[in-house]
Amino acid sequence: MRFLTVCASVVGVAFMVFASAGSANAQATRTWVSGVGDDANPCSRTAPCKTYAGAISKTATNGEINCLDPGGFGTLTITKSISVVCDYTEGGVLSANVNGFIINAPAGSIVTLKGQDIECVGTGVNGIEMINVGVILHIHKVQIRNCRGGGNGVLIANSSATALVSLVDSYITDNGNSTITGGLLVRPTGSGSVFVDVNRTQFEANALGIRIDSSATTGVVRGLVRDSVLFANTNNGVTAVSGGTLSQLMLDKVSVVGNTFGIVVNGAAATINTTNSTVTANGTGLFVNGSGTLNTYHTNAVNNNNSDGAFTNFISPQ
Repeated sequence: MRFLTVCASVVGVAFMVFASAGSANAQATRTWVSGVGDDANPCSRTAPCKTYAGAISKTATNGEINCLDPGGFGTLTITKSISVVCDYTEGGVLSANVNGFIINAPAGSIVTLKGQDIECVGTGVNGIEMINVGVILHIHKVQIRNCRGGGNGVLIANSSATALVSLVDSYITDNGNSTITGGLLVRPTGSGSVFVDVNRTQFEANALGIRIDSSATTGVVRGLVRDSVLFANTNNGVTAVSGGTLSQLMLDKVSVVGNTFGIVVNGAAATINTTNSTVTANGTGLFVNGSGTLNTYHTNAVNNNNSDGAFTNFISPQ
């Protein structure tokens, strides 16, 4: 009897040790980072981690990383559905010589980045980059600046599937260093397609403001830019480029001001439709580079550019 009791005790202790280890390794639905945290911690609210990279491994798929207080939380590669949310404080990311956030998640993933302050210090590549499979990406209340290391504030470059991208209430400034890099570059490759929505966002003093480009994919690129400003970008404010597939953008209540070129289309399948918008104080307001379509709904103001240019078609509102 005593032998059985001892065995039972040993088994019980072993079970508790195993259960404790399993619990320690479990991923939480919500984790926390802090400027004074430690990645050896479990990333709980009372024992937060120091970096996003430290927290993501302890956060379950479809979970959320929150910022407990202001801090610099490092760059992050995202490989699953997750939200990184800093609503009431600063989520700082310094990305010298590298990308700030890389989105490389499986098909069907949903990623949210909110309240992030991404500083590339002049050498960083892309503030936010999506590669491989297109997923759903929400970018909200984000500031991205000074990504001059050959990249962009935001690059969407999925090679397959369809990326659904929403960029809202954000400030994108001083990014890019060429005629094809800048604030937002949407350029899928392979068979990738992209639908992009930009709302209440300012693109200021980038090499270019927004460029959508279907020349490297068999898929299509479509988008809407609404209630936004393209100001003082070195090259083009807004550009649509096509190869053999559709590259189409709608501008609604958009101000295009102080760029070298305001609105540009390049390619037979490139179309920009414009309504309720202002194009002023640019070097050239409207420009068709070889071929493409610039449609107006008669509700735009195009004046006081060095050369206003002209729309190619007038569309009556339905």
